[in-house]
Amino acid sequence: MIKKIIFKKIKFLNIKENEFTKIIKKRGLFLFPSGPNLADLNKNFQYHKSLKHADVNFFDSGYFVLLLRYFKNINVKKFSGYLFTKLFLNYLNKSKKKITILSVDANKKQSISNKKLFLIKGINQKFLTNYVAPIYKSNNIVDIKLLQIIKKKRPKYIIIHLGGGVQEILGLYLKENLNYKPTIICTGAAISFFTGNQAPLKYIFDKNYLGWLIRIIYNPRVFLPRYLKAFKLFYLILNNKVIIKY
Repeated sequence: MIKKIIFKKIKFLNIKENEFTKIIKKRGLFLFPSGPNLADLNKNFQYHKSLKHADVNFFDSGYFVLLLRYFKNINVKKFSGYLFTKLFLNYLNKSKKKITILSVDANKKQSISNKKLFLIKGINQKFLTNYVAPIYKSNNIVDIKLLQIIKKKRPKYIIIHLGGGVQEILGLYLKENLNYKPTIICTGAAISFFTGNQAPLKYIFDKNYLGWLIRIIYNPRVFLPRYLKAFKLFYLILNNKVIIKY
């Protein structure tokens, strides 16, 4: 079985759903690169750097997985931010441990929804911190206030719910500037599928690589241009070597 692939110096781990319990015990930076963002690797240096320095890059993009399969004859398992969030919420609900979480949210509305969901899943309010992020400049992300909160609270899990291309850079900034090693998870808007703030995605659609279609149907103005941009990834796959590690 393929353990990982290396694409443009980025290591992607081939993880099965039943390996989640083992993965969630690891510490470090967890990223879920989307197809549209991967398509911009040659233009976005900071984003590329974040992926290269992540501890785990998941195969979030079904398009990326299919391109590898049909043009490089490489078979790997899709492991989306949606699936990870689903499994993580179930893990929280079943866990009897005192789990500390800091949630980095895009706005106040999202912050309220995310907080409610974590409380429903059994997180004690005193172990949960919600932080509404400012609007970052993607080429120069610095957040001293957030660093100070994290250093004081020392949460086990830092979950970043921001847009792709920003959250990954913020995640690396935190990893490089914290004085301890938490698990930093950049799943973007995936939690919004469960709070109801985004398209009503179901597991069967995500498993069959149709999450992009549900998003387009739900909000075509936002998601249609974004996913059309992902077609550039096709040329990156064709023109770059992919290394397989067993």
